[in-house]
Amino acid sequence: MNVLQYFRSSLWVAGFAALAVASAPAQAQVPAGGAHPLRLVVGFPPGGALDTLARALAEQLRTGGEEQVIVDNRPGAATRISIEYAKRAAPDGRTVLLSSNAPLVIFPMTYRQLAYDVDRDFIPVAHLAEVPTVISTGADRPYKTLQDYVGWVRANPSQASVGLTNLGGTLHFAVLGMAKTVGVPLTPVAYKGGAPLVTDLVGGHVPLSADALASQLELHRGGKVRILAVSGTRRNASLPDVPTAREAGIDAFDHANASYSAFVPAGTPAAVVQRLERAFVAAMQQPQVRSAMTRAGLEATGLPGAAVKRMLGEERDFWRPLVQASGFRSEE
Repeated sequence: MNVLQYFRSSLWVAGFAALAVASAPAQAQVPAGGAHPLRLVVGFPPGGALDTLARALAEQLRTGGEEQVIVDNRPGAATRISIEYAKRAAPDGRTVLLSSNAPLVIFPMTYRQLAYDVDRDFIPVAHLAEVPTVISTGADRPYKTLQDYVGWVRANPSQASVGLTNLGGTLHFAVLGMAKTVGVPLTPVAYKGGAPLVTDLVGGHVPLSADALASQLELHRGGKVRILAVSGTRRNASLPDVPTAREAGIDAFDHANASYSAFVPAGTPAAVVQRLERAFVAAMQQPQVRSAMTRAGLEATGLPGAAVKRMLGEERDFWRPLVQASGFRSEE
């Protein structure tokens, strides 16, 4: 079985999520859309962490009475294609953007020009999940721990590339911070999603990666990928034997966990936003969904839109001085 086949087989996680939520009580009700499906827009290809969440959420919303819910994958341009698509959608509550925080917090600090402004163009609906991230490598690499990798990359500085799913995000700046600690200019390399990244990781084409745990957890369990460390300040319940990056001597990943939230285009009527908020919060708080998210390497939250607005503001305050100090600007 090659790695692509293996990666696809790991999509049982999404299937598990769908089966787990199928028996949930109908608490997540959204306004009927007639002939227009509820479209959940995702800026990554199928198979990654956000796609897994979107499909579990879609199934729960169907269980709650929404007849048509589709997951619309629109990868590319570091998820900006999906964001711009959702921005242009009719503000009728039938198109919902599911996004990580980086394109909405970090990109405005690093891109010379963006076609969207999150405060002007979107209304936050709900906070859906926290996204633990990991530092990982191929299982056949000679380094078994993050400390081993530091010694290896110091001896092999020409092989200092680190795979990411986009540039200009929190993991990008965490890698730059790690480079200062290691004393080697690590080179972030962007991929279009978790599947192509892990294919190169397993194939030995990139020596290290930093990505969402959900994209790599099953491959780690299957022995294809070795997770060296987790981000944040505490160990992850799914990987109790894997140290945090801080435990391994790298504190740059303390704030590198991401989060997923839902947004609708500006101009969506307040009553529609409120109904969507209730539906999405209820869906993510279902025990079956929370259990499925845990198995997928995510931490379900289910918080109202006001919490999203507050968190975005706090993250801007934290990352702004670090981004400015780095001098990084996107060339796209």
